[in-house]
Amino acid sequence: MRFALIAAVLVAVAAPARAAEPVRITVAPDRVDLTSARDRQGVVVQAEFADGSTKDVTASATFALDKPVATITNAFLAPATDGAATLSVAFGTFSAKVPVTVTKAKEAEALRFRTDVMPVLTKVGCNTGKCHGSASGKDGFRLGLFGYDPEGDHFRITREMGGRRVNLATPDDCLLINKAIGKVPHTGGKRIEPGSENYLLLLRWLEGGAPKDPKSTAKPVSIEVFPKQAVFATKGEAQRLVVRAKYDDGTDRDVTRFTVFVGNNDAAATVSDDGVITGTGPGEAFVLARFDQFTEGSAVIVRPGTEFTDPKTPVFNYIDTHVYAKLNKLHVVPSEVCSDEVFLRRVYIDLLGLLPTPAEREKFLADTDTKKREKLVDALLKRDEFRDIWVMKWAEMLQIRTVNGISQKGLQLYDKWLRDKIRGGATIDRVVRELLPAVGGTFENPAVNYFQTETTPQLLAENVSQVFLGTRIQCAQCHNHPFDRWTMDDYYGFAAFFSQVGYKNAQDPRELTVFNAGSGEMRHPLGDRLVKPKFLGGDAPELKPGRDYRAALADWLTSTDNAAFARNISNTVWAHFFGKGIVDAVDDVRVSNPASNPELLDALGKKAAEYKFDVKKLARDICLSRAYQLSTKRNPTNEWDERNFARQTVRRMRAEVLLDCITQVTETANRFPNLPLGGRAVHLPDGRTPNYFLTTFGRSTRTTACTCEVKTTPTLSQALHLLNGETTTGKIGEGKVVEGLLAKKEPAAVAEELYLRCLGRKPTANEVAKLATRLEQATDKKEALEDLFWALLNTNEFIFNR
Repeated sequence: MRFALIAAVLVAVAAPARAAEPVRITVAPDRVDLTSARDRQGVVVQAEFADGSTKDVTASATFALDKPVATITNAFLAPATDGAATLSVAFGTFSAKVPVTVTKAKEAEALRFRTDVMPVLTKVGCNTGKCHGSASGKDGFRLGLFGYDPEGDHFRITREMGGRRVNLATPDDCLLINKAIGKVPHTGGKRIEPGSENYLLLLRWLEGGAPKDPKSTAKPVSIEVFPKQAVFATKGEAQRLVVRAKYDDGTDRDVTRFTVFVGNNDAAATVSDDGVITGTGPGEAFVLARFDQFTEGSAVIVRPGTEFTDPKTPVFNYIDTHVYAKLNKLHVVPSEVCSDEVFLRRVYIDLLGLLPTPAEREKFLADTDTKKREKLVDALLKRDEFRDIWVMKWAEMLQIRTVNGISQKGLQLYDKWLRDKIRGGATIDRVVRELLPAVGGTFENPAVNYFQTETTPQLLAENVSQVFLGTRIQCAQCHNHPFDRWTMDDYYGFAAFFSQVGYKNAQDPRELTVFNAGSGEMRHPLGDRLVKPKFLGGDAPELKPGRDYRAALADWLTSTDNAAFARNISNTVWAHFFGKGIVDAVDDVRVSNPASNPELLDALGKKAAEYKFDVKKLARDICLSRAYQLSTKRNPTNEWDERNFARQTVRRMRAEVLLDCITQVTETANRFPNLPLGGRAVHLPDGRTPNYFLTTFGRSTRTTACTCEVKTTPTLSQALHLLNGETTTGKIGEGKVVEGLLAKKEPAAVAEELYLRCLGRKPTANEVAKLATRLEQATDKKEALEDLFWALLNTNEFIFNR
């Protein structure tokens, strides 16, 4: 039955031959090792064409072995006799050779619970969160989510209820089998077909006595997915996946039939339970393959299917090289470069959180130097306002706010410490190296306040991982992460770095002292075993007795060799200038949420490390790239694309910047608690400072370790506040800008000045004509111009950065 199904799939995958001949073929895997009579290995053949598109040609390829060590049926190899051979694969004029080794061909490997039974339970959904894998189980039966607890699962199936679930005397008529095949009522319904391969595996294991696995049982250590990428020339094309697991005894095994496949964008491509990807429309998708505790995947691009010619778009720097390589692969043409007016306003908002003045605009537009954009960026990067923007960003990530006993004094000192560091030229790696091992009183050493935000090793580990690696490990606290590679061992190994953090009261009741206790340990909830500190995705370091674990973590974390840290910092900076990350959200880096452009992210990460994590240098590269300077206007080829930076993003100004810009153009002064008169919103040290405008427009409360708390999505309450609130009307009256301008200029000139202040442009001819009519009819020119001022502050053109 299984081979008949595969044959049907391969026929479905086969499609009419293309007019163009391929330029190469790839066979995966590139070697086959069969190590028992039950072993099988699928092979997939992918053709690549000159335009970069690919096609699954497995069904049309021919296979031949030079020695009869195996049989080949529907691109699956099965052992026949021990020995070595070469598999020849041919398609058209192309050929490839794959070495094949067969051992123990006549030995039927014993069925094991971990390697044979659990994969069946996972594949059919028994241990998912909505079934028996939920924390409390279902209908009185609980399994470890996605099989993270094999020993516990074996006990619960075979011993927990004294033979109720399995009956070794009549294995084909026990509750486990009858529930699975739907013979008796089952909330989950029928999960397994009688006579199917999954059914026979369960039955044979029960017939063998449902034994507990011996300690020598091989355990999987990784999986591979073939092919890693597919590029469909148009929708409707398909690609079959093959998944191979590697085990700790050196063997491997085709586990495609046991793998759970999940797609992340059905609008572009879907995936079947058998691992066949089908293109459904232009766009990108990522197919996650999950087997045992491991997750890997395959990226899919589906082109629009229209004629495409490489536009040979000019590149300004290395960023554009990677952006346009991806766009060419998608058959997408980038938008045109924006005008000087648009660039000026955009870069002022992004770098300074302010608007260019009419005088600054006039000076920039009058400059005929071909490098004037470069000169402007360099000038803005030197200003304190640029550093203030990044103090605010880092303060959000460090969650600087009044919480858990942090006093106003401690808060002010904490904010001043960070502000002094950044304004003094400290890069984020230097901040981290001082922050993580910090000891002392919260007044004496303000960096210590970080350890008041969260006070348990687990929560501290989660915050550090999310902020500095962009990785959410929370899901791995109770079970292996279902959509990423992190296990419970990874989670508790990382949390162990904070197991020796000690707390005690200081003489001042408002102050807390944090110290390295030099003792303390992390226990794993499964088996209550001791867990040693282990870097996330890295090794377990050798730690000398008495050394602060956190210092070792800080050294590893900020090393220029730590690509994860460098990529995360780069991604955070990139998202500031584009409104979305290369991995989006920036704190959600995982296997199932891959980077939209991995090559670009790697290049930025390497640059960040090369720059010693100097945000100023990275920001300069981004602002001077052509990708950043693109218009927000769509063209027919990129109108559907939202993640590959084929055009600049229309972005609403974040709450603090919007308030500061309103304050700037109205020439008023803000009054904030604990700041001098005229302090900017971006200077606020406390994420919980009461302010209705900032709350309405989605400022970060800094309750989570992520800048993603900032909300820039327009809402009705925001529109109503701008229309009716005191922020606009009150500031217009308070600043008396119109009154001052009318003392020096004619009403028409004042109207033009207001356009320049708010929108960075002069009114169009149509707008000039309408303004002239309104002003001529107005009996009170000041009131009419203040109405215009109010209207401009309420336009999307003012509120959004384009």
